[in-house]
Amino acid sequence: MRPWLRHHRQALALALRRIGAQRSAALLNAIVIGVALALPAGGYALLANLEAATQRIAYEPQLSIFLRQEAPRAEAVALGARLKADARVREARFVPREAALKQLRATETLADVVAALGQNPLPDAFVIRASNPAPEALEALARDLRRLPAVAHVQVDSDWARRFNALATVGRSAIGLLAALLAVGLIAVTFNTIRLQILTQRAEIEVSRLIGATDAFIRRPLYYLGLLQGLAGGLIALAILRIGLAALNVGVADFSATYGSSFRLSYLELGDALAVAAFSAVLGWLGAYLSVSKYLREIHLI
Repeated sequence: MRPWLRHHRQALALALRRIGAQRSAALLNAIVIGVALALPAGGYALLANLEAATQRIAYEPQLSIFLRQEAPRAEAVALGARLKADARVREARFVPREAALKQLRATETLADVVAALGQNPLPDAFVIRASNPAPEALEALARDLRRLPAVAHVQVDSDWARRFNALATVGRSAIGLLAALLAVGLIAVTFNTIRLQILTQRAEIEVSRLIGATDAFIRRPLYYLGLLQGLAGGLIALAILRIGLAALNVGVADFSATYGSSFRLSYLELGDALAVAAFSAVLGWLGAYLSVSKYLREIHLI
């Protein structure tokens, strides 16, 4: 066990010396990896923030029933009795048009608009909670309510949540595809970097083989070189993401303040940040593995 650990420690030290000897090239490669990796990481962070925001404002699905503008109050009373007798309706709350208009007048941004109206344009409405909140049950109840003669429109208030979840699914797929494409590019960057390193050290490697060096001895420093390059790129990606979110939060703070909210874009959780760094390191190692394996196959064929 000790010789194995010593070999890996020596390989790691050699990889660090090679990075130190080519600081500029190593830094540029890490920046390329970091910028490319920051794109899917940023998309993931933004999507996670949006999902967290919708979860905070999520509520029990409701149905809003808007009556015809010309419907007399007697029809509203009859509809209320029918809703209370329906086993599918757990709670029904009547919102008269006068109360809805009063609520609009109390809204600062709409007070002037409401004051300019000649008459009340709002219909009587009911807000109901269904006994079964399943989407299929809500849609079935909404269909039946739309057939009633006094009803002008029925709105299922959970529709926006379902639409957002569908968009979030598409967003996650797009981010996954982008990450996969960029991963191929990052592997190619590491592959070429290690290939250049091999060509630079070709004479040293050939001499090492002549004096009995094994393939594993040749591979280890180059593997560590690719892994360290990938890790550095991952850390740069996390730094770019931190700076980018901080810059966006300046505008987000002003926007959310207009709605009386203190919403801010949050950074990746520790586990997600470690996963980004580890993913980048693995990509670097994989690029080195492919490059070294190709080289060793070539020299064994000679």
